[in-house]
Amino acid sequence: MQQKQFYKDICVGELLTRLAKNYPEQEGLIYPDLALRYTFRGMEEISRKVAKGLLKLGINKGDRVALWATNVPEWVILQFALAKIGAILVTVNVSFRARELEYLLGQSESVALICIPQFKDLNYINTVYEIIPELKDGTNSLPTKKLPFFQKAILIGEEKAEGFINFQELFDLGKDISDEVLDRRESTLEVDDVINMQYTSGTTGFPKGVMLSHRNIVNNGYWLGEAMRYTEKDRLCLPVPLFHCFGCVIGVLGIYTHAGSLVPLEIFDPHKVLEYVEKERCTALYGVPTMFIAELEDSEFSQFDLRSLRTGTMAGALCPEPLMRRVIKDMHLTDMIIAYGLTEASPGITHTLIDDTIANRTQTVGKVMAEQEIRIIDPVTKEILPANCPGELCVKGYNVMKGYYNNEQATKEAMVNLEGLDGWLRTGDQATIDNNGYVRITGRIKDIIIRGGENISPKEIEDLIRLHPRVSDVYIYGVSSEKYGEEVAAAIKVKVGEELSSEEVIEFCQGKISKFKIPQYIKFVKEFPTTASGKVQKFKLRELHFQ
Repeated sequence: MQQKQFYKDICVGELLTRLAKNYPEQEGLIYPDLALRYTFRGMEEISRKVAKGLLKLGINKGDRVALWATNVPEWVILQFALAKIGAILVTVNVSFRARELEYLLGQSESVALICIPQFKDLNYINTVYEIIPELKDGTNSLPTKKLPFFQKAILIGEEKAEGFINFQELFDLGKDISDEVLDRRESTLEVDDVINMQYTSGTTGFPKGVMLSHRNIVNNGYWLGEAMRYTEKDRLCLPVPLFHCFGCVIGVLGIYTHAGSLVPLEIFDPHKVLEYVEKERCTALYGVPTMFIAELEDSEFSQFDLRSLRTGTMAGALCPEPLMRRVIKDMHLTDMIIAYGLTEASPGITHTLIDDTIANRTQTVGKVMAEQEIRIIDPVTKEILPANCPGELCVKGYNVMKGYYNNEQATKEAMVNLEGLDGWLRTGDQATIDNNGYVRITGRIKDIIIRGGENISPKEIEDLIRLHPRVSDVYIYGVSSEKYGEEVAAAIKVKVGEELSSEEVIEFCQGKISKFKIPQYIKFVKEFPTTASGKVQKFKLRELHFQ
């Protein structure tokens, strides 16, 4: 058996190749409701076939390919197939609307989009037609002036649609590509090549494409897997979305760097989580706090045998102490850890230890991960601050992103030189480090809202609502929520002589931005609280919100 360190510092595609060689009959990917059970050897074979099909379509090393899908089996296969040919996987939020998708395809300069037909009430095919009508009208005039890099649309599933290549066709296309051609392409890849791009919201409006390398994400998954003491005997139930780092890095790569088995849910369903854990005897479970609450509150919770559970990761928001106690006692997750990070850090920066006290698992985000360094700085002077002094958390290590795609200025602003060394990433989070190395997140320097693990840019929503003909001005801010950590709130000033209702504002937003970005609370104000220089004070909007 290969030693575990073989599963770090390697390319993503090579990881699956080694798993297929060293654990050929180990079940790697399990979908109980689909009666689908891939061994690592089977995953390698199908990933290679898909990779060959992509090569036949002309997908080159370094090309961006957007993937817009729920946690379907093809998602995991594509993560490895794209990696084998050096194409960069651009993850797309399943809730995106046309406006958001068009921006992502354009900004990332994606050459292809792979998607499922539909998610909930959102028809993906029609959304793509709205952005690229040339696909539907049969003119086949790609690329277009609006999307000058875009060339192919691929549809997952049995459904066929005008202008789309069906995913199954990739297998036939790949028959023309030899193993030698694929191996030759894969041999050109380096561990520090960019292989993954995730879009994350910040203070500048539309999301930025975070460029992550093979080393960034494989090693981050490895070290988080080490924190949970994974072995090839572990089975991870994964209900978090694969389009987030939590899913495709901490989830897929965390368990696969340790040769364990993956049991994903296509869409989060608390009852299904409990079913899968019991049926597959899962040893690990992931989620944001709201997911664990939903599972614990399932009406049939007590009927499920969850004694196989041992460990897992909770992230996205701090875990309240009563929830952690219930997770440990009622779900048998004695080795549950809390992880903190951000997309730009691949994502993990800190985590608690499996033998930490309840206090450390609920009041801190643990200690810095292996092969990383952290500092707390004064965000203005860049001075490094002593223990227990609040400031901005910065991190340096293998996990720091390669930068933001086509956004050199934003990349420069995200980095800082400390102790005479470049390469320190500014997290934008206010934190303290105590004398024992435990990190506490005490606030946010960046003006973003985090709702249930989703980063939301206030400016993006403000820019949209300001387009309403009766709105004079608007400011978006976050308010605390027991369920989601934060909810989106809007303070709106209506034009003189006009009237506007909350329902009209919500209706205006619907279909233009993802549902989770639409304000949950709307307050109409005559004036905004400002500083002497006229800058709006959002912290005061938060303070005044419930008065």
